[in-house]
Amino acid sequence: MSAAVSVARPAGGAGPRRSRSGRGQRPAWMGEPSKLGIGARGLVLGVGCLAVVVPFWAVLMTSMASPEEISSAGGFVLWTREPTLDAYRAVLSGGIVTRALMVSAGITALGTALSLVATIALAYALSRPGSLLHKPILLMTVFTLLFNPGIIPMYLTVKQLGLLDNYLALILPVLVNAFNVIVMRAFFLEIPSELVESAFMDGAGEVRILLRIVLPLSKAVVTVIGLFYAVAYWNAFFSAMLYLQSPEKWPLQLVLRTYVVNNTPIGSDQLSSNLENLPPQISVQMAILVISILPILLIYPFIQKHFAKGLMVGAVKG
Repeated sequence: MSAAVSVARPAGGAGPRRSRSGRGQRPAWMGEPSKLGIGARGLVLGVGCLAVVVPFWAVLMTSMASPEEISSAGGFVLWTREPTLDAYRAVLSGGIVTRALMVSAGITALGTALSLVATIALAYALSRPGSLLHKPILLMTVFTLLFNPGIIPMYLTVKQLGLLDNYLALILPVLVNAFNVIVMRAFFLEIPSELVESAFMDGAGEVRILLRIVLPLSKAVVTVIGLFYAVAYWNAFFSAMLYLQSPEKWPLQLVLRTYVVNNTPIGSDQLSSNLENLPPQISVQMAILVISILPILLIYPFIQKHFAKGLMVGAVKG
């Protein structure tokens, strides 16, 4: 039963408005907010928004600022009168940043696809009662949530498999996440069993039921879990530092760490730029930072609507 209940509006007109859609109703335990409370909440939210937006805005403006504006500001620029894309042309001209961007995109696409296939298959098998080794596999999956093998055993395993300095070392050790399997299994259990049983009676097999019935009804959770995997692969930094030894194989996050976090100067030989004069170092660094953030910012608004349905339903039943 929902926690939200109807609150009768007093005869004097004070109190929350009632609507047919249910919007505007307050839970019984929540009192009428005062003007001071509303103002305090607005102030806190405003400060929080500024704390998030202002640094990103400064990074974006600095990446497009001219050398004269950066020199006069002494570092970060909050507003540029002469925006230029020279820093982006320099880092995307075919040098180490462009190569790292392609590596990160490839690892993210391939890793997300493989992880989704493995997670869907395992979650569906665990959601089917009576499947082979159902309980032992489920216990082993939950066990990995509580006990992590650690860095050294994982590194030795990857080394024994001959995957050092190989892109597969960034994918195979994290191919299946136990938390994602549990959430997706809980979502699959929400699907009425009558649908599956009727499909069985019509002669459909497990694979056809998964592809034609279960997955079309599970777009929300598949989208959310896919985003989780994509963000994890895109931001993979520690595993790349541990397993990749050749700089030409670095993903974008290692480039970001080397040339932005460690403030290592990046020259024309790393950028392969045709520009006569390279932009200031800080503009190049901020351009790399923006490029590393931009893909996630562009993807997230399109799948944000699936979060409540895709994650919360699975979490409650799990």
